[in-house]
Amino acid sequence: MKTKPFKIAACILLISMLVVPVYLMAGEKVNLNTATLEELMTLERIGPKYAQRIIDYRETHGPFEKIEDIMMVKGVGPKTFDANKDVITVD
Repeated sequence: MKTKPFKIAACILLISMLVVPVYLMAGEKVNLNTATLEELMTLERIGPKYAQRIIDYRETHGPFEKIEDIMMVKGVGPKTFDANKDVITVD
């Protein structure tokens, strides 16, 4: 029974690794104010848990005013921001 969640997690990771380069190659930035859970998961160091936290944060506090505001989300710090600052926007 314990291997099934691992297999599911491994499949999700593999799929996201294949989707991320395709999405980023398109040259489109991820808008923190409108992105879906799946779009947020294309960001470096952002999995489903943190993607949902970003969505919850913007629903509670309103739209992000600047990209640095992503660091206001619990668990999203400077390393995550630095890894994504070139591919995120709040337009």
